[in-house]
Amino acid sequence: MRRRFSGRAGFARASVCNDRSSRGNKPESIDAVIFDLDGLLLDSEHLWDEAREQLARERGGRWHDRAQADMMGMSSPEWSRYMHERIGLPESPEEISAEVVRRLEALYRERLPLVPGAREAVERLAAHWPLGLASSSNRPVIDLALELSGLAPFFRATVSSEEVERGKPAPDVYLEAARRLGVDPSRAAAIEDSHNGILSAAAAGMRVVAIPNRRFPPGDEALQQADVVLDSLEALTPDVITRLDRG
Repeated sequence: MRRRFSGRAGFARASVCNDRSSRGNKPESIDAVIFDLDGLLLDSEHLWDEAREQLARERGGRWHDRAQADMMGMSSPEWSRYMHERIGLPESPEEISAEVVRRLEALYRERLPLVPGAREAVERLAAHWPLGLASSSNRPVIDLALELSGLAPFFRATVSSEEVERGKPAPDVYLEAARRLGVDPSRAAAIEDSHNGILSAAAAGMRVVAIPNRRFPPGDEALQQADVVLDSLEALTPDVITRLDRG
């Protein structure tokens, strides 16, 4: 079981980790940092949920209270198949996915829901480590979000879970991100907000920094797999990463 640190503030939680190097220097144990996207850098989980629910109700689907939680972390082939088979939309999974993506892209172009402090957090860590992105979003949505936010230059590798066999909580998307970065997964730190995302990164063997999503908070089962729990992106500093230690 991984350690979970407690404290009144996010940085205080991180600061109790064992320090293996001086402040600001990259430790040998961490070679890269991999971010999630939805719910972490973008306040977008509810937008995906609303777009899928709206589509289901328009097309005569059987939307239910567990649908959002069931689909969180799924790859686009997985959630579009779920909407076809479980929600009952008559369109093919490919058509369902394309329509939801079209709606998300329109919303993003109107106003990108970038989380306060997201750009600054990415810039802080990019100054010390190569960055990757491991997202459940479709590839076009990832590319558009990074373009509109101006964050694209900071990421050396990005992976959509539609490009791997299984979505989160399986480790596939994080393992592929590490492969594209050329690092061993055990020498990478993952930054996650969701239940399935935390489980995915932990299953990949990475150090996990959890910043819980306030709209859809992860459960204790997932939080117990995190090495560090922070309150916000503002608390995500290079010092948090340098202090990560399995102990």
